[in-house]
Amino acid sequence: MKIVRVETFLVPPRWLFCRIETDEGVVGWGEPVVEGRAEVVRAAVEVLAEYLLGKDPLRIEDHWQVMTKGGFYRGGPVLSSAVAGLDQALWDIAGKTYGVPVHALLGGAVRDRVRVYAWVGGDEPERLAEEVRAQVEAGFTAVKMNAAGRANAIGTPAETAGVVERVAAVREVLGAGRDVAVDFHGRFAPAAARRVLHEIAPLHPLFVEEPLLPEQGHLLPGLVAAAGPVPIATGERLYGRADFLPALTAGVAVAQPDLSHAGGISEVHRIASLADTYGALLAPHCPLGPVALAASLQVAFATPNFLIQEQSRGIHYNKTADLLSWLVDTEPFRFTDGHAERSGLPGLGVVIDEQAVRAADRFGHRWRNPVWRHEDGAFAEW
Repeated sequence: MKIVRVETFLVPPRWLFCRIETDEGVVGWGEPVVEGRAEVVRAAVEVLAEYLLGKDPLRIEDHWQVMTKGGFYRGGPVLSSAVAGLDQALWDIAGKTYGVPVHALLGGAVRDRVRVYAWVGGDEPERLAEEVRAQVEAGFTAVKMNAAGRANAIGTPAETAGVVERVAAVREVLGAGRDVAVDFHGRFAPAAARRVLHEIAPLHPLFVEEPLLPEQGHLLPGLVAAAGPVPIATGERLYGRADFLPALTAGVAVAQPDLSHAGGISEVHRIASLADTYGALLAPHCPLGPVALAASLQVAFATPNFLIQEQSRGIHYNKTADLLSWLVDTEPFRFTDGHAERSGLPGLGVVIDEQAVRAADRFGHRWRNPVWRHEDGAFAEW
C-alpha cells in the first residue's frame, strides 16, 4: 500500500483538514491547523506531502521522525501542527487497514468512557450563571471559563474581586459535586497571576490553565509553589516532549498538549507517558474540529493518567459551523452524562462528510484571532 494523494481543505469556522489517500482506496483524515494561520500550515503540509507521496502509510513512526527532523530545523507551531494533522491521518489509515480503533493500536483501552467538559466563556460574562445551568442540564459535570477578558498587568482590587465573583458564581451553580476549570490564557502578569490564584483557591478549581505565557516557563517553579493547593495546567502552546519537560519538572499538575499542534497522536501519546513519570495528568487542549477531537479521544481511551477532555460544541468561535457540521454520523460525539463512550469503529472512529468539506473549501475562510489593546493603546494579550 502506498500514499498517492495528500489534500487540504479550509473549512469554517477556522479549521484546516487534510486527507491522505492510498492506492488501495484507504483514506485517512487529519486536522493540521494553527488557528488564525491556517493558510501557513496548509503550505507546510504541501511541503511535507512531497516526502509522503509513494511511501507506505503504515510506517507511521518512521514518517514522524523524517517529517519532524528531516528538514534539519525543528519544532515551532507551524511545522508541529502540519506534522500533527498528517500523523492523525496516518493513524486513521492504520486503524482502518487493521480494522480496529486507534486506541487498540496504542496498547488497548484503559477506560470505557472519557469525561469531557463544556466551555462557558467568561471574558465579559453577562449571563455566566445561566450558561453554566444550561450545561449542567445537558449532563456535563465540568465546565471551563476564562478568568477575565482584557487584563491589566497588575489588576486593581476591583478587577481581582471580579475574577473571584465570576468563579464563585459558577461554583454556586455547580455545587460541590461538579468541577470548574479556569483559563488565565496568559493574560495576567506573573505577580497578578499569583494574587488571583491565592484568591480563587477556596473555590477549588479543577485546574487553572496557562497562568503564565509559554515564554515565561522559567517562572513556573515559583508560581507552582505560590499556587498552593490550586492545580496548575499548561501546554496548549507547547509542541513536544522537550517543551513539556521543564513544565513537568516545575511541578505542573496537568499537561495540555493539543493533538493538532503537538505532533499528533504519536507525540501526545509520548507526552502522556512523560507526564505520568512526574505524577501529572493529561487533559488535551481541543477547541477545534471533529478530527482533532476524535484523535484526542483515541489517546484518552489508551492513557492511564488521563484527566478530562476539552471539546468545542457550542463554543463561541463556532458561529458559521460547529463540531458536528462535517460528520456523516454524529453519534461518536453524543455525550452521555458528560462523557464520550468508547466505540469499536476503526481508525479515528469518525466519518467525515467529504462532499461537504470539498464544497466548503471552495470558499474557505480567513479567520484571525482578535488583537486587543489596553486603554492606553498598548498591546494586550488575548
